[in-house]
Amino acid sequence: MAVIIKNQKFEPKDLVAVARNRETLEISSESKAKVLKARSVVEKAVEDGKVIYGISTGFGAFKNKVISKEETGKLQENLILSHSVGVGDYLPTEVVRGLIFLMINYLSKGFSGIRWETIDTMREMLNKGVHPLVPEKGSVGSSGDLAPSAHMALVLIGKGEAEYKGKQMSGAQAMKLAKIRPVKLSSKEGLAIINNTSTMTSISSILLHDTEWLIKVSTISAAMSLQALRGTDRAYDARIHAIKPHKGQIDTAKELRALLNGSTFVDKSRIQEAYSFRCAPQIHGAIREAYDYVKHVVTTEMNSVTDNPLVFTDKGINVISGGNFHGEPVAIAMDTLGIALSEIGNVSERRTASLVDPATNNGLPAFLVEKGGLNSGLMIIQYSAASLVSENKVLAHPASVDSIPTSANIEDLVSMGTIAARKAREIFENSANVLTIELIVACQGIDMRKMADKSLKLSPGTQKIYDFIRKIVPYFPVDTIYYPYMRALRNNLEKIANLIK
Repeated sequence: MAVIIKNQKFEPKDLVAVARNRETLEISSESKAKVLKARSVVEKAVEDGKVIYGISTGFGAFKNKVISKEETGKLQENLILSHSVGVGDYLPTEVVRGLIFLMINYLSKGFSGIRWETIDTMREMLNKGVHPLVPEKGSVGSSGDLAPSAHMALVLIGKGEAEYKGKQMSGAQAMKLAKIRPVKLSSKEGLAIINNTSTMTSISSILLHDTEWLIKVSTISAAMSLQALRGTDRAYDARIHAIKPHKGQIDTAKELRALLNGSTFVDKSRIQEAYSFRCAPQIHGAIREAYDYVKHVVTTEMNSVTDNPLVFTDKGINVISGGNFHGEPVAIAMDTLGIALSEIGNVSERRTASLVDPATNNGLPAFLVEKGGLNSGLMIIQYSAASLVSENKVLAHPASVDSIPTSANIEDLVSMGTIAARKAREIFENSANVLTIELIVACQGIDMRKMADKSLKLSPGTQKIYDFIRKIVPYFPVDTIYYPYMRALRNNLEKIANLIK
């Protein structure tokens, strides 16, 4: 089923459909008409010899260098060549597909002055699976994601490197095998393609899609661990949360009550638990509300026109230089999400530590093993969790508070938004592994409780979670090689989230 661009509002799930699930992309005739109208404004400006930034001038600190009409095409090609300076590992294919999708979307709104043929070639690359190899580092996130976008554009013009049908090759070869004619850039086009926030927004959109299910897993993990502890659920009473009415807190407490309903593992006679259990609604709730803010920002950015200068087809000044390429909204949002994701890992690791420590685990054996001493049990798995959350604390330092001026101080405060997005993605993966560890430890504790008291029953909601996990990870009576089970369960976390409505 194709995703069709027709001036609608896209959400992260729409980008994921194209980027991850490889759905095809089409562009409506209404969008094409807007593109053609804006292009006519650019062509007339060039023909009339008007001096307009980025069309008949150089870029950045070269803004006062006037370019002749005959050299406007070469100007755009040189822009792509000179800006292709990324370094590091290549971005994942899904991120590259996502950034192309975002480029096509904003270019199709009719404010960029690009030719229809150029947009359609990008669409063809996406649909035929020609994926430029884009280094992940080198963007300061203002004046757009210049370097990553330029590496994408290299393949568009038949240069650079690409992946096609699982093989890396030159961009020219990939375009030839896919039977796509490379573009010869015309006036304004190179600038329209690289002045954008598409790389940071692609990373952010995919991450938001995944964070939604990770938040569900964090609540599931808390419910599983509370039962392994045989703790009390008193702190989830609706009356408590009604008088501190943060929506995320109320929703988390409600989900915990539903997940724990019917469990005989819950010991209501206990007075209270440690904060990582007792304050789960407050902690997880704050994370949910941070997610909602970030989703609003990223969804807005997905549907924005982010290049420069912008072309208007109404009366008055038709081509205006502004700053929609600046990634500050995404930078601050992704720093916020990184902090929230770090807290998911922090609180999870504390619950894991409580369950393996005989001083806090309410009567379970030390490190949840039957013959401690001979066996280390789940001692070192908690070390891994501790390592990951410690790393997250370093990664959670905001990128958006830093700036190094570029282009001879013309671009004097930049966003570092792409760095913020990449860091948040790394924090996500660390926290996903921390939750994986918590689920393994919780299930081990639950089994030990059952061995001591066969009458104990999990709640119906968590029983199906337990059954699913036990198809992947067994009970460990003695030491074994744990990491294959950790990896297998990590790869199934999204399925665990989907078990709960």
